[in-house]
Amino acid sequence: MAQDYDSPRSKDKDEDEESLQALSKSSRNAEADIDDDENAIAEDYELPGADLSNEDASVTVIPMQGDEFICAECFLVKHRSQLDHVNADGQPVCKECAA
Repeated sequence: MAQDYDSPRSKDKDEDEESLQALSKSSRNAEADIDDDENAIAEDYELPGADLSNEDASVTVIPMQGDEFICAECFLVKHRSQLDHVNADGQPVCKECAA
């Protein structure tokens, strides 16, 4: 629907008050919806350092294999193919740390 913006507007106070009331009601409803959404998100979010002592870890730890070593620089378990050299103390160093 086309509207002529140059035409004079009607100054009906009743219409203005009704439209203002309708806008304020819709904004209050929208604010309530936003608050509900924020609360739902906050309930699912876990803060860092939260107490997880009652949680069970489902991680299987596999012992270090015979063809693996612990890098003396980064302390990560690496496969022997990643061995670059052995330092002066006799500790293995991986290729990434040697670079």
